[in-house]
Amino acid sequence: MLAEALGAPPEGVEAAVTVVDGLDRALVHGLSRVDDEGAAALEATAAAFADSPPGERIAEAVGKILAGTVSDEHLVALAAARLALLAAAHDALLAQSDSALGRHRDGVIPPIASAPNGIPVAGCRSWLRELAIAGWRGVDRELASAAAQSVQALLPDPGQRRLAVLLDGLTAELQAVAPVAGQQRVPVRRWADLWSRALVLSQPTVAGPAPATPVDGRLLVLGVDLHEHPTVFRAQVHGLLEQSDGVRLVRTSIAAPKVDTITGPSAWRMLAGFPVLLGALAQRRAVELSGMPLTPSGDLIWDDAAAGAGEPSDPFTVAQVRLAGATAMSTAPLDRHPAVIAEPVLLQGYTPNGAGLELDGRPLPVAVDRIPAAGPLTRELVGASTACIGLLRWDGGRWAVQPLAVQVVQKKKLVTVHTADWALGPTEAKAAKDEAGAGMAVAVLRERAGRLLRT
Repeated sequence: MLAEALGAPPEGVEAAVTVVDGLDRALVHGLSRVDDEGAAALEATAAAFADSPPGERIAEAVGKILAGTVSDEHLVALAAARLALLAAAHDALLAQSDSALGRHRDGVIPPIASAPNGIPVAGCRSWLRELAIAGWRGVDRELASAAAQSVQALLPDPGQRRLAVLLDGLTAELQAVAPVAGQQRVPVRRWADLWSRALVLSQPTVAGPAPATPVDGRLLVLGVDLHEHPTVFRAQVHGLLEQSDGVRLVRTSIAAPKVDTITGPSAWRMLAGFPVLLGALAQRRAVELSGMPLTPSGDLIWDDAAAGAGEPSDPFTVAQVRLAGATAMSTAPLDRHPAVIAEPVLLQGYTPNGAGLELDGRPLPVAVDRIPAAGPLTRELVGASTACIGLLRWDGGRWAVQPLAVQVVQKKKLVTVHTADWALGPTEAKAAKDEAGAGMAVAVLRERAGRLLRT
């Protein structure tokens, strides 16, 4: 009765998101000129924390901002309040999905203190303060590029790479559309997410990522979530890690930069440096791991040298036999956000119904917009399927499933189709012909890049 158990959001989630939405709208026009609607949103944020330990500090920050004083201390209290509201919504939604799926989850991950201090970080904090004061509508070309020097100084430091990459992305987005005042639409939630996370990460003391520990075992792949962007291609693998002490849900990612002309199946060529994993995905094999780093949040830090091809492994058989008893990993403290929820599920016995699936007489939307162009999976195949391995996500105020693999009857035969079936190249004649032509562009670009590096 999965669809019924996920029918309505847990109590308090909508209220928390409403407060966040109000705060985000206040950031659109900036905190230097807060109107009545913005003032009400700030006061609602303070009221949401009135009976909590940080309530007094957040109320003080709101009062000072409304009085015209916008300092780093007040902004970080506001950013932390926003992150806490979304983290609470994340926890409530994850508890709902765990209850619906009967899934056990490891305990809370303790934060590890780190100290990303220094002149470049201080420069980033100053820029983030100017953004909040000006608001997104007040960002011009000068303000959008003002953090470039500080970000470039952070990038070479591995300990500050997380903050540097986040800010590098935010500055690039702002520079691409500045001046923002002339834009019809502003990605309000996205930019507020990036701003608040960056501000918290730039504090003198912040919860850093927990260290990874090497593990041995067998990785059984369930499905692959492909992320296709103009300048990067990433394959995020969801699977089960079999060890002597049990089975747990894990994931791992491999990625590579690219240019925007490399699209569709050709993007797999950018991941040629991971032959063991790509072979396992295309051939549907297990992967034997030896000393592969694993974080407490369930992320394998992929190293092809620590992996070897295993026996054939059918993801649908794995999901039917092992998924229900697998232990899920907890989310790292600063990663708790409804948008990061991606719980592997096996769906059977449903009826395709328009833009969704009907389970036990109840609809479950399908995130067809997340079906990638780099694999053979299509909307039509999902609509004709009899079984599906997917990711349960919270998107747009509702639960939806993102298909990663389906079973479908074609010419009276049961066929399985996965997003990563083309990891070693397309298996369909037409797709292979198209990809061969596009692949020449990849080879030319690599040859030119190598020539530039040699000169």
